[in-house]
This record gives sequence, C-alpha cells and structure tokens, in this order.
Amino acid sequence: MSTAHINTLDIKAIRNDFPILARMVNGKPLVYFDNAATSQKPQLVIDAIVHYYSYLNANIHRGVHSLSQEATDAYENARIKLQKHFNAAHSHEIIFTSGTTHGINMVANGFSSLLNKGDELIVSAMEHHSNIVPWQMLCERTGATLKVIPMNENGELVISEYEKILSEKTKLVFVNHISNALGTINPIKDIIRKAHAFGAAVLIDGAQAAPHIKADVQALDVDFYVVSAHKMCGPTGVGILYGKEAWLKKLPPYQGGGEMIAEVSFEKTTYADLPHKFEAGTPNICGGIVFGTAIDYINKLGMENIASYENQLLEYATKRLLEINGLKIYGTATNKTSVISFNIDGIHPYDIGSILDKLGIAVRTGHHCAQPIMDFYKIPGTVRASFSFYNTKEEIDYLVEGIIQAKNMLL
Repeated sequence: MSTAHINTLDIKAIRNDFPILARMVNGKPLVYFDNAATSQKPQLVIDAIVHYYSYLNANIHRGVHSLSQEATDAYENARIKLQKHFNAAHSHEIIFTSGTTHGINMVANGFSSLLNKGDELIVSAMEHHSNIVPWQMLCERTGATLKVIPMNENGELVISEYEKILSEKTKLVFVNHISNALGTINPIKDIIRKAHAFGAAVLIDGAQAAPHIKADVQALDVDFYVVSAHKMCGPTGVGILYGKEAWLKKLPPYQGGGEMIAEVSFEKTTYADLPHKFEAGTPNICGGIVFGTAIDYINKLGMENIASYENQLLEYATKRLLEINGLKIYGTATNKTSVISFNIDGIHPYDIGSILDKLGIAVRTGHHCAQPIMDFYKIPGTVRASFSFYNTKEEIDYLVEGIIQAKNMLL
C-alpha cells in the first residue's frame, strides 16, 4: 500500500489493491455496486488467507507446539485489534461469531432464560430479517411481546412513537445502526439512552454501519453490537458480537462443546471465562485472523477519509439518478450513507437489474431481506446501488447510462 493512502484516498491506487475490479463481466468492465451485500477484498486480505493455510494452520488454545501457539497469538491479536477498533473496554468483550446473524441469535438465545410472559421487546420497522426473526422466535418461546418503532416516508424512525412504547415492561431494544435497504443512519445514541432510562438492554445491528462508521461502543454505551467481516473487506463466515462484560457474564452459553468449558464430568460442567464461554468448538481461525488484517487495511485508509469520499459518491449519484424521468428514490433521510434504493415507474426492479448485469454492472434487486420496508412503501422491491471507497463517479455515470438504456428497452 502506498503512502498516498494515509492522508487522502488515492482511488486509482486503492482500486489496484482489489484484483476483482479488473475483471470483465459479460464482456464489460465490472462495475460493482453491491457493497451493502458484501464488499470486495484487497489483495493483502487474500494473501493473508493463503499465508495462514500455507504456514500457520493449526488448532488454537489447545496445543503446546509452536504452530498452535503462533496461530493462537495471531487469533488473539486480531481480537485485540477489534477491541481497539470498536473501543471495547476489554478484549474478552469481543466474541468471534460466524457473522451478524450468529451474534444476534446468541443474544436472543441468552435472553430466553431472562424473559417472562408479558415482558416487551422493541424492534424498528426498518430491520433486516436477521434482526426480526430471532426475536419473534424468542417471543414465541417466552410469551414476551414484540413492539415496533414506526418509520416515515423519508425512511426515518419516528422517535416520538418510540418514546410512547417504551415502558417498565421493556427488556430489550434492537435497532440497526444503518438500514441496509435505505441507507438511513439511525440516531442510536438517543435510542440507547432512552432505553436505558427504563432499564432495558440494547442490541445494535452494525453490519451496514461498520464499513462506513467507526462505532465507539463505550461512547454509545451500547450493551451489544454485532458486525460481519465480509462487509468490511474481510472474509465471509466470521464476525463479532461485542457485549458489555456484565451482560456476557449474565447470559448462558449459546452452544456446548470444546473450548467453552472449564471442567467437565458426567455430574456437572463448569463454563470457561469470557470470551471462551461463547466460542464452543474449533472456530474460523483463519477468518478471525484475517478480519484483523482487513481492519488494519481500512484503518490505514482512515474511516473519516472513507466516510467523506463515500458521501461525495452518494451526493453525486443522488443528483445524477434524479435526472432520470420516472425514477424514485426510497430512503431520503437527512442522515444517510452510500446506499440508494430506487425504482422506475412501470418497470419491475428485477428487469432493470438483469439488463444492468448484461452491461457488467452489479446491483441488488428485491426486498433486501427487509420486507416490512417494502410493504410500507407498497412495492415489491427496489434496485439498490451501494457504494464503497473503491468506486468512482465515472462508474456512477456508467450506471446512469445503463439505467437509461434499460428504461428505453423496457418501456
């Protein structure tokens, strides 16, 4: 990586870090605008995966031999990198998971033993299905009730309605930091503060926020925060659950097995200390280590530099897309990040996405695992273009040309 990355973003140099951006799709240069689903990986992340399996592959925490000790050190170093990145008070508050969904389910499972019939949980209207379904299942198991913070036409949560449904019965509030379908940045600090006033815990789904915003979990005073590596230039199949130490001690283990135990007999088992209590079995060792590599990469670019550049892309793309007659953007919140969901009057989003694919442009179409949002707008889905720091204004111009071409073909 060149020193040009350190102070300002040298986009040409950055793009050279990502080998996939040089490939052709359907005979056209790839334009990758599906970053909200997964980000692309820089070569040093790919190299780190190869290096692990070539020179370091061993099980961790259990061996006295050198390879095991080296792998353990690398894995625990990655945990410390993540602790520092999210400003957790302790490294043992960082639990490695298979991703955001896994982290949410761990907390939902833990609360099964803490809830009673009549307790209430609060979810927002703009959640990904992964932050809805586990809580519905929890309500079915415990008799708790699920309440919903509504949203408005701009794709913003109605905080005054949230205040009305908060009560002494509220035990847990869960909201995404950024909406994957709309790009809305939710006022989570305010949401957390109001929930804590009633003694409720808060889980924030940070999957969409982590590539764009450096969340400080202590400043937010959040109880649980979950992310996935694959949206942050890291590998798939790994993520983290941050939990306050007091809550992690209170919750029971999610799975039983090796690594999460202190002592086992046929009469009784005692559990290991944090974080191992929640990390049963052989983990995704390579994934955890390389998540640390990806964190190093984005921090060298600088999260503030990334946010500033991506905001420029968002503003430019919004302006250019609104020049297209009949195009409507869903999600016009004042505070949003580099995601644009849109439709064109009279055209199904799938048809637009299919034609854009023929032009080498990767966008997402459908309900984006956020069906309640689509039901709110009374639409089957949207076309979603989501931008990352390695995208360019020239690619946005090509997207606009592609949409106009698709529109002319389909209408």
